[in-house]
Amino acid sequence: GGEVSRLRAGLAAVQAGSVAPGVVQGVSAGGKTVFVFPGQGSQWAGMAAQLLDVSPVFAARIGECAAALESFTDWSLVDVLRQVPGAPSLERVDVVQPALFAVMVSLAELWRSAGVEPAAVLGHSQGEIAAACVAGILSLEDAARVVALRSQAIGRVLAGRGGMVSVALPVAAVRERIAVWGEERVSVAAVNGPSSVVVSGEPQALEELLAVCEAE
Repeated sequence: GGEVSRLRAGLAAVQAGSVAPGVVQGVSAGGKTVFVFPGQGSQWAGMAAQLLDVSPVFAARIGECAAALESFTDWSLVDVLRQVPGAPSLERVDVVQPALFAVMVSLAELWRSAGVEPAAVLGHSQGEIAAACVAGILSLEDAARVVALRSQAIGRVLAGRGGMVSVALPVAAVRERIAVWGEERVSVAAVNGPSSVVVSGEPQALEELLAVCEAE
């Protein structure tokens, strides 16, 4: 019931040209293909495990990524993807970012094997590194080094010093909402869409913001 009504509300929003949660609108500007590589948060437990079994092209590229990451990590990419007991969790930033990078690069290889060639690539966070690799700007070895060492630095140097919260409101409304804490404590970090804004700042201030948003 709930999902059907959400779907209907989304379709009504598309028809009316208005904004609704979970609805993304775009306009086709020609027949060219673009590969878009996302940032952290696009992962889920068990991602890629089935593809490893059914797609030799995907599995081979994952194997190449695993070999490239080996020098910089103390865990196995395939064990992480297959959730082998004892393998580290995708909750760890230094695991999830290289794992996502490898899945993206391998998915691109799979699409290419089916004849889908991108006219352009773009990405966000470790998706930028995947895009650079798929475009041939970085070798797989260099890209693996960048994604592994960058994620380790984030985990070691930055973890715990701040946080991020995604707010499902237009940016103007978010700026009004966070003004009470002051720019030095909470600020807009990214505008991901018409009603999707990420704010970052002090963990305590973000907790207070979350409580206010949840109460509403």
